[in-house]
Amino acid sequence: MTKRASSRRPAAATLAGVLDLIEPGILDVVVAPRGTEVPVSGVALYDLGDEPADGTALAGAILLAVGVDPHGPGAVEAVRAARRAGASALVLRRGAAGPDPAGPVDPAVPAAAAAGGIAVLTRRPGRGWTDVLGLLRNACAQSSPSELAAVDSLRPGDLSGLANTLADLVGGAITIEDPQSRVLAYSRMDHEPDPMRRATILNQEVPRWRVAELRESGFFRTLWATDDVVRLPADDRYAERLAIAVRDGGEVLGSIWAAADGHPLAPDAVAALRTAARAARPHLVHHETRGREEARRREEAVHTLLTGGAGAERAARTLGVHPDRPYAVIVVEAYERHPTRAAADAPTPAEQRVLDVLALQAAALRPGCVTARAGRRLFVLTPAGEAPADPARDLVATARSVPGTVVFAGVGPLAHRPAELPGAREEAEIVVRVLRERAAAAGVSVSASALSVDVVSEAALVRLLDRVEPLWPMAGPVHAMVEHDRLHGSEYSASVGAYLAAFGDTPAAARGLSVHPNTLRYRLRRARELFGVDLDDPTGRLLADIGLRLAHRAHE
Repeated sequence: MTKRASSRRPAAATLAGVLDLIEPGILDVVVAPRGTEVPVSGVALYDLGDEPADGTALAGAILLAVGVDPHGPGAVEAVRAARRAGASALVLRRGAAGPDPAGPVDPAVPAAAAAGGIAVLTRRPGRGWTDVLGLLRNACAQSSPSELAAVDSLRPGDLSGLANTLADLVGGAITIEDPQSRVLAYSRMDHEPDPMRRATILNQEVPRWRVAELRESGFFRTLWATDDVVRLPADDRYAERLAIAVRDGGEVLGSIWAAADGHPLAPDAVAALRTAARAARPHLVHHETRGREEARRREEAVHTLLTGGAGAERAARTLGVHPDRPYAVIVVEAYERHPTRAAADAPTPAEQRVLDVLALQAAALRPGCVTARAGRRLFVLTPAGEAPADPARDLVATARSVPGTVVFAGVGPLAHRPAELPGAREEAEIVVRVLRERAAAAGVSVSASALSVDVVSEAALVRLLDRVEPLWPMAGPVHAMVEHDRLHGSEYSASVGAYLAAFGDTPAAARGLSVHPNTLRYRLRRARELFGVDLDDPTGRLLADIGLRLAHRAHE
């Protein structure tokens, strides 16, 4: 099992208290041998076959059995592993719909759970594991009282109130930052701040040169590797600072920085900051969970808007899309080295990194730009006007900074009303298909971008072939020729294709195939004799061209 997001500190939270904080209909209790008042310490992911070395690390945890078939033998093994780890509960994916509102699981699961004293819950369809992980982490954090009554009285996620409360506790100026050194909140200023604090607050992030300085000195490496306070001594530029990472199990949520505020930090500031980090955990968990939930809602809204149908109006309001303003739709596909898999397939880690970089770059195109992902595709919706004339080209240029990957990006026609966005998306997808097919035909993998107006003829051909393909018979002259080449290694299809591409110029086609013109003439004659592919007939040439293009599609 892999330890994730699980607190090792004893917690007063119970399974019942955690479930009370989660929207009904997301999790259902299948069996709870010890009731739901059992203590809960946190949430972790279950990984079959990877038992924890520390038997107490997951004590009291809620384990998420990601990827475990609720009907398979792995479900029973997950229950047994949860018992060995001392977990309080196990969450399985709900099986096929049935009369039981909790959803069916392997009949042996409840018996194994009863024997091990493990509560078993099921996750209903409609909410992914990432959402459930965030909801449970947030509920666990909110159910666990901190050591500070003043912090417990704050509204969940009130980071400004938290910063002021911690400033009183530590006796210094507080800054709460995320792992990327962006400012989440800061305490009130009773005295004139030193230049570093002023610049950090004004820019809402630590200056990049300062981040680089701390990274090169090894300060961040030390900060992220320890649970204790790290001291940054005063110098002739800045006041003394204390910093501590805020963690939820193995995950770093951010850091708290205390700076001397007009007077030296109190002698007990280090101990106070340790307490502050523990008290801040549920608030940063809530902040992170809320951010992920908001990002998920916005991504769903992008998909809804780009596909049209019910909910599109509400999605436009969610995203702030103005009905009287033109928007551009960009579709990007990322591949690791060669575009050989379907666009809907799950991206590899390398492709995921490229998509992450491109999503960040897209967000910088201009205010109001939003993105969504599906497989190895990134959809970008951006207001038109001040954006670059070819924003896709800028994204491809960014992708070239990530070696070993190939990116295709296409821009559809401007959508002047929200109702036109699905059509613009379809056109952008066709542009990407054209670019991908160009690369495949040339036998090279080169990142490329284009506007819909750049590929009008090729895009029209793609649409035509899409409509013809379902009607094309899996028999006839071209099909017979292609099958013969596949079974016998002959070159009739390549010869016919080269002849058509050269507009009937036999010497030119022969040069492209690196054969003698007489050899090509012989192959074309035999294609007519063996399969009925008559290139002297205009209709025969048209059908041969269409058939070869469809055959190439089928074998891509």
